[in-house]
Amino acid sequence: MKIVSLLLSMAALAGLQAHAQERVWRCGNEYTNNATVAQQRGCKVMEGGNVTVVQGTRPAGNAAPAASGGGSSSAARAPAGSPRVEGVDQRARDGEARSVLESELRKAEAKQAELLKEYNNGEPEKQGAESRNYQKYLDRVAEMKAAIARNESDIAGIRREIGRVPAPR
Repeated sequence: MKIVSLLLSMAALAGLQAHAQERVWRCGNEYTNNATVAQQRGCKVMEGGNVTVVQGTRPAGNAAPAASGGGSSSAARAPAGSPRVEGVDQRARDGEARSVLESELRKAEAKQAELLKEYNNGEPEKQGAESRNYQKYLDRVAEMKAAIARNESDIAGIRREIGRVPAPR
């Protein structure tokens, strides 16, 4: 069966018209200009315009092994062609990543404690002009609350990342 790849003809010289196109039939998601094949398969004639069919390309690599994976298909895999890392090196990298994440977690938790202390359960001490302008005080309290929420989100993200790093052996 012949799949049609028809492209619109552009007039190269002034005054030329686009070439007339043969009849094209649609057979599901395929197109053909072969009348006998179209009749055998019960295809419908395409009318009312030119048809352009562009052949797709296959993705690099083979998707079949991923579909038939045995149980550990949820684990992330390195892209094809990436260098392999020895187990000892990978464990060293994982340990280093874990120590960096734990350090970041300690910093974020210390910052959270400082923010909560300053926030004082929603009633921080008024500063300077805030005693005369209550809206400034309310704005600062709202900013503090938002900073606490952002920091809590950061802490949760760091904990998720630590959970993804394999535990040291």
